[in-house]
Amino acid sequence: MIRVAVVGAKGRMGASVVQAVNDASDMQLSHTIDHGQDPAQINSGNTDVAVEFTIPSASLSNVLTLVAHGVDVVVGTTGWDDDKLEQVRQALVNAPRADQSVFIAPNFAISAVLADHFAAQAARYFESVEVIELHHPDKIDAPSGTAIHTAQAIAASRREAGLGPMPDGTVTDGGSRGQVVDGVHVHAVRLRGLNAHEEILLGNAGEQLVIRADSFDRGSFMQGVLLAVRKLHDGGYPGLNIGLDTFLDL
Repeated sequence: MIRVAVVGAKGRMGASVVQAVNDASDMQLSHTIDHGQDPAQINSGNTDVAVEFTIPSASLSNVLTLVAHGVDVVVGTTGWDDDKLEQVRQALVNAPRADQSVFIAPNFAISAVLADHFAAQAARYFESVEVIELHHPDKIDAPSGTAIHTAQAIAASRREAGLGPMPDGTVTDGGSRGQVVDGVHVHAVRLRGLNAHEEILLGNAGEQLVIRADSFDRGSFMQGVLLAVRKLHDGGYPGLNIGLDTFLDL
């Protein structure tokens, strides 16, 4: 049995993870931690893998504490930048176990990961690409971590193909053109009734390709979360790993 702790267990995603772990035949829920409780009570003596779904302002501290206590960590909280990621890398260098792992994913839905992959493949063949992400109004960050990751993958693919900046004759927009992420415009929609959705629009003269991924409820993320827990527990992924595509045959 894989002993799994959940940090942020009373949140929307955390509660879904607790249920998924309880339903998994090869896992045992070892601890549940929420706001105001000390994650240091989770350690290698009682937990194999911790799943962290909290808020960006708390996630780094939680992850560093878990690493220091010899626990592998699966992280679903968004808001990670290069500085925070570097702190995790350094913590893993000094971790109690040489093979310790931290896995961070902007999205655990298989559909979203595949959409991201397909968009990066297609981007080198299109003159224009823009990203639209749509979420419920309770989401605290915009644009989503998934959309940022998608834009970065698109930009990397275009650079590799030797493509220059995308055409855009806009002179004034008042902010309506969205946030520019690595040269890619990303638009965020917050609307009651939505859960988590992403569209990638790719255009050439006379043609358009639309790639869309829809997660209608939080259950769509659980397959990816449990996959990550099993992969870290089985070993072979020491250090910091980012993106569910790490575990998929793409």
